[in-house]
Amino acid sequence: MASSAEQLASGVNFGALGKATELKKRIWFTLGALIVYRLGTYIPLPGIDPQVLADVFRQQQGGIIGMFDMFSGGALSRMTIFALNIMPYITSSIIMQLMTAVHPALEQMKKEGESGRKRINQYTRYLTVLITAVQAYGIAIGLEGMQSSGVVAVTEPGLFFRFTVVITLVGGTLFLMWLGEQITARGVGNGISLIIFSGIVANLPSALAGTLELGRTGAISTPLIIGLLVMSVGVIFVIVLFERAQRRIVIQYPKRQQGRKMTEGQSTHLPLKLNTAGVIPPIFASSILLMPVTLIQFSAGSGPEWLTTVTAYMGRGQPLYLAIYISLIVFFAFFYTAIVFNPADTAENLRKNGGFVPGIRPGKNTAAYLDKILTRLTVVGAAYLAVICMLPELLISKFAVPFYFGGTSLLIVVTVTMDTMAQVQSHLIAHQYEGLIKKSKLKGRR
Repeated sequence: MASSAEQLASGVNFGALGKATELKKRIWFTLGALIVYRLGTYIPLPGIDPQVLADVFRQQQGGIIGMFDMFSGGALSRMTIFALNIMPYITSSIIMQLMTAVHPALEQMKKEGESGRKRINQYTRYLTVLITAVQAYGIAIGLEGMQSSGVVAVTEPGLFFRFTVVITLVGGTLFLMWLGEQITARGVGNGISLIIFSGIVANLPSALAGTLELGRTGAISTPLIIGLLVMSVGVIFVIVLFERAQRRIVIQYPKRQQGRKMTEGQSTHLPLKLNTAGVIPPIFASSILLMPVTLIQFSAGSGPEWLTTVTAYMGRGQPLYLAIYISLIVFFAFFYTAIVFNPADTAENLRKNGGFVPGIRPGKNTAAYLDKILTRLTVVGAAYLAVICMLPELLISKFAVPFYFGGTSLLIVVTVTMDTMAQVQSHLIAHQYEGLIKKSKLKGRR
């Protein structure tokens, strides 16, 4: 049975996609949902002058707002109904996960199973509405103060304009939150990650064309462009290498007697990924940085002097920005790993099923051993994420190349692609297994 399963897995290819009707429906649903999202990134907010906004964002495209615009797929620079994208929901999820880890009532709610998770998700949605409303109101205030060449960005500023912006942006974010959940449930891949992924990928061609144009005009040298492309390929190679790396811990199961039969002891392994947290730490870190810094940059021109000073220190490539960014990545790498994998629960489950790590006593000793290995892996994984996200940041700030060739964007694109392809492959394997089962049943009836 094991050999046939290996042959089946190795023989999986996308030629079988035509026979997998359920998978085709999921893929078409995912593509349709992403097209709806991309159409929404071109519907502008009412009452604004797009030309003035384009001039303002062109002046700040090298700052943190440019990075926010990358995550939103250009929706922020066009100031559309999806300008805030899915970031408020991510921020809300971060806060709820932190609260779940420190608040006893929420921790108990999480242990209640499906009902508890539904209640936590509901609280996350409520918090998303609150965060989106605050950010939307800040954007409305910032828009009213924007001007370019003496022309204001908002044609009719006032309370009604602010109310319209808040309602529109809150509705856009809630729609994206719902759309991401629908993609996860009825499509292929993680919906929230795919929304961010599609926003980055959609602007890759224009970013590449813009880089080549800078090379043609002499703003960027040709060797630098070649080096940038080589660096991007190298970063992709490192991402794939580290994302697939894992530590396999041998798990031994003793001999068991079932009735009169004695089953042989089995040996398997427990895989621990080098980067258990995946792409979550950079996304969480970016989301935490984007919320206050975006509001600061929107109001720095008309606010107090200290806002201008903070904005200067929080620019791309600045020491303060890099220090906070790396610290948040490391923190969320450890935090999210602790949420995803609990060594004590794993050790207890192994003990109940009779499994043990050779040379390690079951129970607390096994939990301590797993925790020690996981901590070492997370240190390496956090360092890998920090380097991948920091080095391109320095190049971007020094040579003014597009964000889309940075480590964070490439990490998201490569990781989401790998996860989505893995889900497609698992669907294909399941479909082929169903075909084998049906054939065996037909043969049995004959």
